[in-house]
Amino acid sequence: MTTHRPASPTPPAEPPVAPPRGWHRLAVAEVDRLTADTTAVTLRVPPELRPVFAHRPGQHLVVRHRQEGRELRRSYSLCPPPTDPAGLRLVVKRNTPDGFGAHAATRLASGDTLELSPPTGNFGLPAAPADHHVLIAGGCGVTPLAPMAAAALREDPGCRVSLVHAVRTAGDALLADELAELKDAHVDRFTTVHVLSREQQGSDLLTGRLDPARLSRVLDLLEARPGEGTTYSLCGPHGLVATARTLLAERGVPADAVRWELFSADGLPGDPEPADRAPADGERRITAVLAGRTSRTVMGPEDRVALDAVLRVRPEVPYSCREGVCGNCRAKVVRGAVALAPQHALDPRDRAAGYTLACRARPRTDDLTLDFDA
Repeated sequence: MTTHRPASPTPPAEPPVAPPRGWHRLAVAEVDRLTADTTAVTLRVPPELRPVFAHRPGQHLVVRHRQEGRELRRSYSLCPPPTDPAGLRLVVKRNTPDGFGAHAATRLASGDTLELSPPTGNFGLPAAPADHHVLIAGGCGVTPLAPMAAAALREDPGCRVSLVHAVRTAGDALLADELAELKDAHVDRFTTVHVLSREQQGSDLLTGRLDPARLSRVLDLLEARPGEGTTYSLCGPHGLVATARTLLAERGVPADAVRWELFSADGLPGDPEPADRAPADGERRITAVLAGRTSRTVMGPEDRVALDAVLRVRPEVPYSCREGVCGNCRAKVVRGAVALAPQHALDPRDRAAGYTLACRARPRTDDLTLDFDA
C-alpha cells in the first residue's frame, strides 16, 4: 500500500489513545515478489521491540527511506500471513521508477535494514462479534482486509466472512494463494469473490468494473443483507469506497455497520485552502510537543500548512501522505485554533476531542500549540 489513511465512521469503543512514536531500525528477514509490481517484505523483530511492534489486523506503519539525498515516507498496511498473525510483513507496490516500491523490488534484500514507525491506526474489525463480516477491497486494499478475515475466522468460530476483491486481472489478485488456503481451512465459513475489470472469467457478474449494479448482485449472491449481525469493511481507492458506501446506504445498511479506509488519495478532491486562511502579513507562532520535548517556530509565508512550519524545527515529526488520508500527523490542539481542510483520517469523535492533522491545518490564532504525544 502506497498511501494509507485509516478512517472509520464508527467511533472507537474507547477514547482515542496516543499512538506510539519514534523510529526503529529492523532487519529484513525475507523479500518475495508477489506480482509484477508488488513485493512482500518480512521484517525481523528483536525480542525487546516486540511490544512496540505488536499490532492488530488493519493497522499500518510508515517506512522512512533515504535515497539520493531525499527522504521518502510511505505508509503500508501490516499484512502478516495467516500462519503467522504476529509477523511483521508489508506488501509494497511499485508506483514510480524512483520510489520506495522500486527500491524494494530491485535492491532490497534479506539482511538489509529499514527504518519504521510503530504500528498505528483505528481501522480493523469491530469490537462486537458479528455473524457475517463482509469485506470489499480494491487492488492493494486487500492487504489490511486479508489479515482481518483470518483474524475473524480464527477468533470467532461462529462467524462467516465474505471477501470481494476488485482487480484488473487474475495476475493482479494479491494474496490469492493465501486466501485460497484460508478458504480450504474454513470451507464452510469463508468465501472469496474476485471481480476482474480487464479479463474475462466466463461470467458477466464477475467480469467488468465493480459498479453499483454489479456490486449489488455480488452482495445478493453472498447473502449479505442489512441486519444487526452483518458488518462491512471497505478498503481501496476513493472511487470504489465511495461507490460501496453509497450502495450500502441505499440497501439500508446503517452507517455504524460500515468501516472504511482509503487506500490512496487518488480521485479525491484537490487541496483547497481553508476559507479563513491566515493573513499574509500575520505572524502565527506554533509550539509543537513531540516525544516529551517542546519546540517553537513561526508560520512563514511559504508554509501552506502547520506541518511545513513544524518540520523546520522537528524534522522527525510523524507524517506520510500529506493529503489527510493516513492520519500519521495527528496532533491535539491544546492552545489556539486551526482551520482544517478536507481530510479522511479523523472521525467526528476525534474532531470533538480536539485532534487535527498537521498536514491539513492552518492556524486561526496567533498562538497555536500542537501536542503530537496526546
